Amino acid sequence: MQIGDQEIRTHDYRRHGTTNLFAALNVATGNVLGKCYPTHAAKDFIKFMDHVEANLPAGLDVHIVIDNYGTHKSQVAKRWFLKHPRYHLHFTPTYSSWINQVERWFALLTERAIKRGSHRNTRELEQAIRAFLAAHNAVAKPFVWVKTADQILASIARFATRTAQLAEPTVCKEINDSGD
Repeated sequence: MQIGDQEIRTHDYRRHGTTNLFAALNVATGNVLGKCYPTHAAKDFIKFMDHVEANLPAGLDVHIVIDNYGTHKSQVAKRWFLKHPRYHLHFTPTYSSWINQVERWFALLTERAIKRGSHRNTRELEQAIRAFLAAHNAVAKPFVWVKTADQILASIARFATRTAQLAEPTVCKEINDSGD
């Protein structure tokens, strides 16, 4: 590719399998614990939680912001959390996104390890994910908000104003004014 060329994917691009990445972001350090599993089932989630438990210092209270996917609310998951009272779950509202920090980390993974990759099979995809995890954790640092809440709210207000202006029925008004 040359500077200015559009990025394209060839007509014969093929997906050679998928994997399910469970990841836990430590917002204080930026480190990520992650493991790939063949499914997104409750049993795989519990295996991942056992991995998290084995890699965290004892005695810490662990707060988990988690989506409302059924895996996390299954009976096996409920039993696991009852046996591990140091874990405190905070569910995001239905149909909302995860916290932005987690979304940003997954975007980095996609941009730097998956998007332009040519993975011939699931094993190669998982190797790329593990390599990214290791490289990321070697230099991990927390995500930092660079705007104040007032700046973010002002940006949202500007967006809402522009969106409302675009939604005005100018085309319909012109048609109605012409007598049609």
